[in-house]
Amino acid sequence: MTHHAPPSPAPGGADPGHQVARLREVLLLVSSLADAPVAPPEAALDEAARISAAYDRAPPIAQRRFDTLAAEAATWAAAGVEALTAVSARPASPAAAARLVRAIERALEELAGLLPQAG
Repeated sequence: MTHHAPPSPAPGGADPGHQVARLREVLLLVSSLADAPVAPPEAALDEAARISAAYDRAPPIAQRRFDTLAAEAATWAAAGVEALTAVSARPASPAAAARLVRAIERALEELAGLLPQAG
């Protein structure tokens, strides 16, 4: 049995707005596989700016929790996309993609909720 270390938080100085924007990009991809509606890109840019500003105002413990959760979300979102696209002989399951969409949306809401006045 091998032991895998938990995902490490984003390196110090990583832009939290960029972390959220990357999750939004994954959400956009997965939403297209799920045939789900997607927010306009302008909304994502505004969100990234709000998150970055709120992160700067947040206490260090909230920043560390944000970094950890963002790293975890990025790891399992990437694994989910890989699983959805692994079988090239069959198209991705819209139901599975929709479930991943909901999970990414929940993670984004939780990330915003960790920071003062981010949402």
